[in-house]
Amino acid sequence: MDKQQKKKKNTTIMQLREGVKADFEIINHCLVIKLMEELDHHNAIPVREQSDKLIAGKNIKDIIFDFTGSDFMDSSGIGVIMGRYKKVIFAGGKVAVTGVNKSVDRIFHLSGLYKIIHKFETIDDAVKKFNHN
Repeated sequence: MDKQQKKKKNTTIMQLREGVKADFEIINHCLVIKLMEELDHHNAIPVREQSDKLIAGKNIKDIIFDFTGSDFMDSSGIGVIMGRYKKVIFAGGKVAVTGVNKSVDRIFHLSGLYKIIHKFETIDDAVKKFNHN
């Protein structure tokens, strides 16, 4: 099996647009949440609900939040990330963020989230690191 076929085998893409401003992709038991808008009080509940369904039903170990399409996060977003962290940490999972701009990076620093959440430049970097541990 070549590398391209193997990647397709281990990747599931779910584009769920109904009320959710994010795309969800599963790569080797890692849920990648690609935010397409701010992770604020408008988007937090649908992102939380959809990610929880996938975590429960798809044997998810790790979670990556990709902020490339988002430039803001409020306390509701912090709650979403903390809640998903609590769901996977007890099973030995990890949570990471990628594509973080200066504004969101500052929120992560001020809130202390970087003490428990990993930061990577790209989704591929995070997936590789999670799959090697």
